[in-house]
Amino acid sequence: MKFEELVNEALKHVEELFPWDLEEELTEGTDLLLLDVREPYEYQAMHIRGSINVPRGVLESACEYEYEETVPELVEARDRDIVVICRSGKRSALAADVMQKLGYRKVRSLKTGLRGWSDYDQELIGPDGEPVDEDTAIDYFTPKLRPEQLGKT
Repeated sequence: MKFEELVNEALKHVEELFPWDLEEELTEGTDLLLLDVREPYEYQAMHIRGSINVPRGVLESACEYEYEETVPELVEARDRDIVVICRSGKRSALAADVMQKLGYRKVRSLKTGLRGWSDYDQELIGPDGEPVDEDTAIDYFTPKLRPEQLGKT
């Protein structure tokens, strides 16, 4: 099975919301836990204000007590509205699927991820705690694949 197939399988069970829907819920004051599952270096570069970072690689143990990776706010959020966020909406779909299997009841994935959030001209916060300018965000979300990452042609 390939990565895209895994994502598509997860999406059979995961509700997604578009950036404009998330923006509307935030504007309305909906109580959401924004869970960014990217790697710490990605989160530090830019993230949605108020989100927490729990990397995808430690998500399962972060969702339960008695682990070094435990995040109490996440453990106690099983009945809370959670929006899972990543760069493109793929890792977040996989994470949301796993969280549902762990008993989380109101988990959604941000469709198109932070790339879509940025394309929709929504604020992203940089490492200094200040909003990131549009050009910086565009550069960050522009793929930078090396030739060896493209596979054999």
